[in-house]
Amino acid sequence: MANESDYLIFVVENNKIFNHLVTEYLKKQHFTRIKSVFSGEECMEAIERGEIPDIVIQDYLLEEMNGIDVLRKVKKKSPRTEFLFLTSNENMEVAVNTIKFGAYDYIVKDKLALEKVVYKLNKIIQLKKLQKKNRQIRMSMLVFLGFIFLVVIFAFLYFVVDIFNVRNYT
Repeated sequence: MANESDYLIFVVENNKIFNHLVTEYLKKQHFTRIKSVFSGEECMEAIERGEIPDIVIQDYLLEEMNGIDVLRKVKKKSPRTEFLFLTSNENMEVAVNTIKFGAYDYIVKDKLALEKVVYKLNKIIQLKKLQKKNRQIRMSMLVFLGFIFLVVIFAFLYFVVDIFNVRNYT
């Protein structure tokens, strides 16, 4: 089963010092696939090159695009990517809008913010594992139902329609 190091995490933060702080903290918490980017544009460029993040941790206040703009664009390309907002913006309306547009959570920067991020990352990873398992179970059920359907059709053709002319030989 997948662990923390199997998930690609983008840290989108234009403050280079805070970006570095978040990235290093996550590495110490055993998250190893971390891409540090400093703008929404840089995030989108990486995605256009085929780097699809499992999780994006981002600031709301970015230079050219705000966090919701990034979220909406990324979700169009990768609906399964989860978002955690890590921002100093304490505006309740902004927080509600980020959740409305698909963010997993909105965390205000404070002295416990990084611990909250790790806690939420672990919750997201648990959720992703469950979603993957559900997809596998659904696929198995479809294959099984397909097999049962074929057996029923074959039995119907064999016993009712007698396409194999079995009754003529007895």
